[in-house]
Amino acid sequence: MEYDLDSGAHSTYSLHYHLILTTKYRRGVLTEERTQFIRGVISGFTDKYGVELTNLDGEDDHVHILFRAKPTTDLVKFINTVKGATARRIRNEYEDELKTELWGDSFWNDSYCLISTGQVSLDVLKQYVEDQRES
Repeated sequence: MEYDLDSGAHSTYSLHYHLILTTKYRRGVLTEERTQFIRGVISGFTDKYGVELTNLDGEDDHVHILFRAKPTTDLVKFINTVKGATARRIRNEYEDELKTELWGDSFWNDSYCLISTGQVSLDVLKQYVEDQRES
């Protein structure tokens, strides 16, 4: 079996993650347009955290984010930045449309799911994420 490995000055690694974020109260406010908007926001700061966005899609009440990271990536800071920046930007961009569904400053549920994924299953995960809108 051949792995697609990354390397640093003193390490060789393959770190892949599957992050799932749900909207507050599981409100169905994520359209395809808003999901693409979220992708753009996240893409704007991935380099800062040493992260490569592999895939992002979901349904109307949650998103699946597949990404690669470095051993030095502070995952908690990255996830908090993802949640904070996307919530702020999407609420500003779609304020009038969202105010009846979500109130206050809430957009994402306080919790999240982060799963480390084996490289063998990445193609299966990518296909699963891509198929979310078709279901």
